Amino acid sequence: MYGSAAMRVLYHLPLDPGSRKIRLALAEKGLEARLEAEQVWDRREAFLRLNPAGEVPVLLEEEGAVIPGDGVIAEYLEEVYPERPLLGEGPVERAEVRRLVAWFDRKFAREVSEPLIEEKVLKRFLRLGDPSSQAIRAANHNIRHHLEYLSWLAERRNWLAGEALSLADLAAAAHLSCIDYLGHVPWDDHPVARDWYARIKSRPIMRPLLADLVPGCPPPAHYADLDF
Repeated sequence: MYGSAAMRVLYHLPLDPGSRKIRLALAEKGLEARLEAEQVWDRREAFLRLNPAGEVPVLLEEEGAVIPGDGVIAEYLEEVYPERPLLGEGPVERAEVRRLVAWFDRKFAREVSEPLIEEKVLKRFLRLGDPSSQAIRAANHNIRHHLEYLSWLAERRNWLAGEALSLADLAAAAHLSCIDYLGHVPWDDHPVARDWYARIKSRPIMRPLLADLVPGCPPPAHYADLDF
């Protein structure tokens, strides 16, 4: 039953970048949560009572507080659990972190991750017809520009938004890990981006994500390989 667990719960989908971003943020802050996969297309009444928008992720705190939406959850975690900051230390750095989070959660999502996940995963599970080769080609073209920009950032900074790992890195890793699961990241053509991702990939926070498996849709061999 929803809300009956004593521990923190995160309602999520395995290949949802927003859900993955929050899983990474929770792990980086040392916060445990029980994962509950929610098939949002079922429009379950109990879940809709938690989030009328019918979207994941949704965080259910131990005392019963319901926090819906990856952006809202990220800000909530930063306010309530500030010991390991993920938004930066000062206003300028925090603005840059938020800018890059928006880049991946909006622009990258619109141009790359949403079309690929919809065409290669959702259409199959929901039986919505064959994938659009045109949409897939466009996403494969767009990802190269994003990897070039990510490489530009990684060449000039220790992490994407500055000296410290931040929510910007977690957002980028969340989206790229989903696309990497589908085998659509041309790592060999972007070695700087690959090296940045290898640093993220080797952190303990990534291990649960790399262990995710979508039934009937296995990842490529390199997906969970830390030395890819």
